Amino acid sequence: MTQNADEMVAAPSDEMPAEPTQALRFGQARLARSAALVEDYVELIADLLARGGEARSTDVAKRLGVTHPTAIKNIARLKREGLATSKPYRGIFLTEAGQALAHRVRARHRLMVELLLAIGVPLEAAEADAEGMEHYASAATLAAFAAFLRAHQ
Repeated sequence: MTQNADEMVAAPSDEMPAEPTQALRFGQARLARSAALVEDYVELIADLLARGGEARSTDVAKRLGVTHPTAIKNIARLKREGLATSKPYRGIFLTEAGQALAHRVRARHRLMVELLLAIGVPLEAAEADAEGMEHYASAATLAAFAAFLRAHQ
């Protein structure tokens, strides 16, 4: 008899959580989805600046696989939130807050990739999976992942 991945994971409890607990969990997931977009843009802009000294909206759009108008709209959001600035004909730059956020996101990404590699996930899959997972793990979960890696290296 074979089992699929859903059958292999036992549910911790068949009981539903209390309404406030469940509402809090769903709220945290919605907040993480909203933050994920900002984090992806900031991380990519930091990477482009580090590698080429310049981050242009056309490059951001191409690398994120979105249209140029979508990239422009989201870059405007970064500016409103104090994470980025731009100069005419010079591209996009991160503020100190944007650089700090990019650093935190990059560290979470590296931690997630290291954990996935440690449990046997192939590199390419680990990199791809980490792109989504890095935004949703809580600080407690990330700390547990880091402790696990320290204990098993």
